[in-house]
Amino acid sequence: MAARIWMILAVFVALSLSLPSFSSAKDLQIVNAERRIDLSSHIVKAFLTLKVENIGKDPAGDMLLAFPPTQIKHLAMVQALAITGKKKKKTYLPLDVKPSEQPDAPNDTGYFLVSFATPLSPGETVTLEVLYILTHSLEPFPMEITQSEAQLVYYRDSAVVLSPYRIKQQTTFFKTPSARVESFTSIEPANRAGKEIKYGPYEDRTPYSYAPVIVHFENNSPFAVVEELVREIEISHWGSLQITENYRLTHGGARHKGVFSRVDYQSRRSISGSSSFNALLAVLPPRVNSVYYRDDIGNISTSHLRTGFKKSELEFEPRYPLFGGWRATFMIGYRVPLEDYLFEAADGRRYLNFTFGCPLVETIVNKLTLKVVLPEGSKDPSVVLPFTVNQDLQVKYSYLDIVGRTVVVLQKDNVVPTHNVPFQVYYTFKPIYMLAEPFMLVSAFFFVFVASLAYVHIDLNIVKK
Repeated sequence: MAARIWMILAVFVALSLSLPSFSSAKDLQIVNAERRIDLSSHIVKAFLTLKVENIGKDPAGDMLLAFPPTQIKHLAMVQALAITGKKKKKTYLPLDVKPSEQPDAPNDTGYFLVSFATPLSPGETVTLEVLYILTHSLEPFPMEITQSEAQLVYYRDSAVVLSPYRIKQQTTFFKTPSARVESFTSIEPANRAGKEIKYGPYEDRTPYSYAPVIVHFENNSPFAVVEELVREIEISHWGSLQITENYRLTHGGARHKGVFSRVDYQSRRSISGSSSFNALLAVLPPRVNSVYYRDDIGNISTSHLRTGFKKSELEFEPRYPLFGGWRATFMIGYRVPLEDYLFEAADGRRYLNFTFGCPLVETIVNKLTLKVVLPEGSKDPSVVLPFTVNQDLQVKYSYLDIVGRTVVVLQKDNVVPTHNVPFQVYYTFKPIYMLAEPFMLVSAFFFVFVASLAYVHIDLNIVKK
């Protein structure tokens, strides 16, 4: 009987240890919260500074960040840093942030779990810097504008920070791209000075407090949205990487209505078509060569390339300016030296070190597909990325291939410039496979030579002369 009781206790302890442990909302409180929301472009960036205190009796290893359901579906990235030291001696320590589901979430609130570097002891405080990025969160109003009208947008949020913890003091700032603000919700204390709207400070707010606000303002920044981007990186062990990028671009702002006047657009650019854009900037790797820019019609000559030691910049123009709802498709291709991006690991494997994301500046990518074409004969590919993506393997056949080339396919939605970080693709490769294609060429020439020699020397006549 005693043995059975001990067995039940052991199972209970094992189950309790296997379950994820979250710090209770009663164990933590936010002493001060300051949130700054940058609305200067169509990519909304929010910077949140939190001073968190453990008021419980046990150490706390993590905390929750809460987001309303209207923001969860537009969240592109959430990052958190722990700040130690003061002023010039400050150090920033990256923290692990991952989505979390809570069974008792009110009103479909979404959560992200932030794990502290070291457990927060009772009575101890820690300061966190949180960055979260929202896409497609600015609503054009009016939804349709003429060529001569400026673009006005709505932004919806809360004057107070949504949190499962009590917040003793907090302030929220909204920064608009211009001083033209049509209206904003007033929740005292609230005031506006130039491009900045301030809400707060608010004292002693209970968990899950929410105060909806709407800001209606002018935003003529380029609403460049890539509906789909397919990047293909082909590795050749004979000396180079070939990169091909296929874009399907659209203007995601207020839709254009009426006729388009090229004369007005050229003569009064600052007034006529202020919300449109006719030029883009792509940041490419250094030492690029064989750069081309074309579409379905053919080569486009309106581009300029600047190369440097750290990066290269390609300025280019579509065939026509893009207004709200207009689309354009095009292709960019280039080569880079192999020795800058392909290396050999300590275990003998080779790995590609390249940049994920989209090279276009201040652009949202709704769907990004990145394909890494490995040399024929490569095996056991694996990918290292700091965030989660969908992965798949395909096979591609090229010139003189026998078994085909392995293609590592990475797919991610809602990509922003913050996702432009290095990633690695590891694989095994035997150098003997490099001789396969030259051997096939030599064999083909040898076969043709032998066949020609035989044809010349063999007598095919039926009757002897």
